[in-house]
Amino acid sequence: MEPLRRPVVVTGFGPFGEHAVNASWIAVQELEKLGLGDGVDLYVYEIPVEYQTVQRLIPALWKKHSPQLVVHVGVSGMATTVTLEKCGHNVGYKGLDNCRFCPGSQCCVEGGPECIDSIIDMDAVCKRVSTLGLDVTVTISKDAGRYLCDFTYYTSLYQSHGRSAFVHVPPLGKPYTAAQLGRALQAIIEEMLDVLEHSEGKINCRHEH
Repeated sequence: MEPLRRPVVVTGFGPFGEHAVNASWIAVQELEKLGLGDGVDLYVYEIPVEYQTVQRLIPALWKKHSPQLVVHVGVSGMATTVTLEKCGHNVGYKGLDNCRFCPGSQCCVEGGPECIDSIIDMDAVCKRVSTLGLDVTVTISKDAGRYLCDFTYYTSLYQSHGRSAFVHVPPLGKPYTAAQLGRALQAIIEEMLDVLEHSEGKINCRHEH
């Protein structure tokens, strides 16, 4: 019998503001070239920086692919490391998107919890990736910034009961190349899948190795 292939969806964002070239989408395209190994079907999407598109697109991606994991990648002008976001936030969305729109309620899901954590242990992923000897520094954050990144993350976490992840990358060349970011994403997502598998294994079996 052929082993089950695992669908994984990875998204980057399109241009906005000063980011005429969005490093997140460039990094995701680099990841697509590298792939995630034989057992994984990788699907990549570029998301426009628009609240209403995100609200429509995220549930559609979950429905279409039933992914084991969705990883959203965004750019942060302030970042100098590759940053794993632990949680998404529901309220505080005042920044206008590319359509000059922001949600009237300033929140993702009216009546939803204030904060949703990813079920992936980001500390464990960060530690593991840091031991691989990549030429990229990986750090952890609990604040994805209350703009489209955070909005997308929360929407996805809400949709997936926590089976989502978010990675912030710095702008290209500050300090990493597209190839470095692509390799870092590959290593991070492989570790996320491994952590996810082991945490589910622990739920299913009582003895731990």
